Amino acid sequence: MIISIIRTVLLYAFVVLAVRLMGKRQISDMQPSELVITLIVSEIAALPMQNTSQPLLSGVVPVLVLVALEIAASIFMMKCGSFRKLMCGSPIVVIRDGKILQNEMRRLRLTTEDLCVQLRQQGVFSIEEVQYCIVETNGKVSVLEKPQNRKPSAENFGIKIRDNKIETVVVSDGKILDNSLDLCGKSKDDVFAILKKENTNLKDIFLMTLDALGKYNIVWKESNI
Repeated sequence: MIISIIRTVLLYAFVVLAVRLMGKRQISDMQPSELVITLIVSEIAALPMQNTSQPLLSGVVPVLVLVALEIAASIFMMKCGSFRKLMCGSPIVVIRDGKILQNEMRRLRLTTEDLCVQLRQQGVFSIEEVQYCIVETNGKVSVLEKPQNRKPSAENFGIKIRDNKIETVVVSDGKILDNSLDLCGKSKDDVFAILKKENTNLKDIFLMTLDALGKYNIVWKESNI
């Protein structure tokens, strides 16, 4: 039993590492080749978990080969557009100027019901409002509404909005997040300066956000409120 647990933990850690090497993707964002590799990797890794008489290398080596193939394929797709088109396909326009392109719908085997569902998820409830609707290679839909149906922006009204840059969580449960500091262009010294200003300690903070202009928001731990 202990051996099975150890083997499972080791294979789990290895598969997580393998998936990380292939890149950050959600299942819905995966290209067909990425999804196939992920499914095969999970199947191969499951075999040594279930059969303790099978050596771990019988699961590790095939996974390494598949990961190497996926990385090589992704690099080749960056260099060769025709190969990427072969592996991933091309985006297809299914609505143009409020008109459904029925031939493209049949080519994708996409029903009008499925199309309308995806349009509603994009906040569009009328096909006539759509200027372009494109089915991307990962199956998701991109929608551009007609000019008269688009939401007006500050630029349309000639309004200048102050740019606060990105606001990130720089302290979480009393710990400083270095990656978040890099995103907003701040340093630990800026955080400690704010703590000094607020006359508080790092360990007393549950959440703290900060933007590039120095605007911050602090949520203290409940025991310290």
